[in-house]
Amino acid sequence: MKLAVLLALLTAPAFATDLPPDLAEAVAAYDRAQIRNDTDALTQLVEDDYVLVNSNASVENKQQFLADFHLPGFKIEPYVLQERVQKVWGDGAVIGGLLHLSWTQDGRHQTRKLRVSYVWAKRNGRWRATYGQVTRVPE
Repeated sequence: MKLAVLLALLTAPAFATDLPPDLAEAVAAYDRAQIRNDTDALTQLVEDDYVLVNSNASVENKQQFLADFHLPGFKIEPYVLQERVQKVWGDGAVIGGLLHLSWTQDGRHQTRKLRVSYVWAKRNGRWRATYGQVTRVPE
């Protein structure tokens, strides 16, 4: 199972200052798009050179990440990011935290506890995800 779809997440802050409103909206749109399997929206929210490091240490590019949302029966359940961490500077940000992720794929319900982090960059006036890393937390 690819865990690329875990990218998600990231809303309100835990450390640092509040997110700029346009970044907060981009992050919220990203979360909604993952839960809705909305690859059109995700296409606009991640950079063309996007890289995701999954919890199994595999690496995916943007096309591979988006393909996961087309897997038969794949559906991420709504999630809440806990222990949030965020750092914002100029046109860049890192957002992450702890996630209890649940999803269905191939008729099987899955759950994982994960630490996630995402790098966002503001380019041409728009925030887009450029990098994500997902680390499985031992249970």
